Amino acid sequence: MALIDPSTLQSIQAPAMHIPDGFLSAPVAGAGFILTAAAVTVAVRRTNRTLGERSVPLMGVMAAFIFAAQMMNFPVAGGTSGHLLGATLAAILLGPWAAIIVMASVIGVQALIFQDGGLAALGANIFNMGVVPALLGYAVYTTTSRLANGRLWLTQAGAFAAAWLTVQAGAALTAFELAVSDTSPLNVVLPSMMGVHALIGIGEGLVTVAALAFVAATRRDLLPAHATVSEG
Repeated sequence: MALIDPSTLQSIQAPAMHIPDGFLSAPVAGAGFILTAAAVTVAVRRTNRTLGERSVPLMGVMAAFIFAAQMMNFPVAGGTSGHLLGATLAAILLGPWAAIIVMASVIGVQALIFQDGGLAALGANIFNMGVVPALLGYAVYTTTSRLANGRLWLTQAGAFAAAWLTVQAGAALTAFELAVSDTSPLNVVLPSMMGVHALIGIGEGLVTVAALAFVAATRRDLLPAHATVSEG
């Protein structure tokens, strides 16, 4: 996702996916909290029913990995920088519901401690970067993996596509929220967001594929039964 200094937001016209305070209207920010609270509530209930004891430490490790990886930013264009989102990777390894909990925790800590995104916009940020990407990434990856029927390149392509699409989905949601809040016209903010995050999504996809290949080579038991990302 892109990170941009709010003071330069209007001039470069490429807002960050971490929405700062003051950029969302009260109704939009409130809707973000309601949707996120509902999704996290469902996620907690589903995770409590399906998550095994051995998966609990993996959630902590995944949260720590994503948190650390998101601290490493890389320049993209126009004064923006990007970093790993990680929702697709978490969803593949943990399932979408546990991934939502992990992403909500990571994004919440970032907002509270590092001021990445405003507190008033926290609900929208978690929804854009955690809830939707986890559900969408899992759906795309599992569908393509089953259709791949063991073909490595198709499975890897599915992982890449899932990661890339989740970044684009989060960027689109952010753009629409800013437009509805009258922060920036949709015809300005949507192309800016989609263009920058199309590049960031490529990095997201490459890192996701590489991470899954590493897990397949070292701890294949952590992958879901339908996943085939390494021939080892």
